[in-house]
Amino acid sequence: MKLLRIRIIVAMACATCFAAISPSSIAQKSSPANEFITLGTIAGPYPHPERSQPANVLVRGDDTYLIDAGDGAAGRLVTAGYSMHSLRAIFISHLHFDHIGGLPALVGLRYQTTAPEPVTIYGPPGTRQLVDAIFAFMQPFIDTGSATSGRTRDPAERDTEVVEIRDGDVLQFDGMTVTVVDNTHFGFPGIDYDRDRFQSLSFRFDLPDRSIVYTGDTGPSEAVEELARDADILVSEMMDMDWAVANLRHENPTMPQPVFERVASHLRAHHLTPVQVGEMATRANVGRVVITHFSPGYTDPELVDGYVQQVRTAYDGDVVIANDLDRF
Repeated sequence: MKLLRIRIIVAMACATCFAAISPSSIAQKSSPANEFITLGTIAGPYPHPERSQPANVLVRGDDTYLIDAGDGAAGRLVTAGYSMHSLRAIFISHLHFDHIGGLPALVGLRYQTTAPEPVTIYGPPGTRQLVDAIFAFMQPFIDTGSATSGRTRDPAERDTEVVEIRDGDVLQFDGMTVTVVDNTHFGFPGIDYDRDRFQSLSFRFDLPDRSIVYTGDTGPSEAVEELARDADILVSEMMDMDWAVANLRHENPTMPQPVFERVASHLRAHHLTPVQVGEMATRANVGRVVITHFSPGYTDPELVDGYVQQVRTAYDGDVVIANDLDRF
């Protein structure tokens, strides 16, 4: 796999860090060697009555790895049958609110319930600043508890560690390799920015029995295509551009026209249409396509199938548009 640069990170997957936790009040569901669950499948930022914001969990035995943490991630994780205490790592693709809105709840609730093992948050540059802000958000709770109950004032970061990752990094876990590339979700035409500082990431999870690629938010990207080469499953975002732009205007009727045009330009350039998803899957020779971050987020089978058929105009493999809590 051709990457701009490679930086090997040996993740904390030692026996001590990844020891099985004691049973909690949330029963852990039995699972196969690995299972990918789409916890939240709607493209943000607007809440949806039937779909949660972007979040997924990769299950490996008793261990779970969260991939993005949109609003509602903690509740969806428990609904899927897994405790917050089972989390061994959290991967954040980029720092847009719809992908991180549930992170403060997860970090704070794990602290409040005294998680027996720390969780490591892996995310792009800026993740340390984000998590430090979450720690500051937690401080009034910590101060109140210690002042009124005599409870030990443990630091907010007690249960949480942060590792910033970037394009070309490879993380080695026990029996799993995670490869990271910068995709094309950021940037506006004519705007120069520091691509080393501002990154939107896609992930490849190479497991003992299969490989899963998660695009996160991206537009057409040669780097993501190469990352997905011969993967068993491509978990891809997808957006109906015409609907998204019309919805943008509907939800923001007073938005100044220049701002509207810039946001509309971002939607069209930095997300994938159904046909573009199919084209990427074909060029990468993936075995199956799972659509998430679905905009417009329809649940009616006939409407959903219409988008599946659009993907299939460019890809002849299996295509499914995931619902919340689907398992793959």
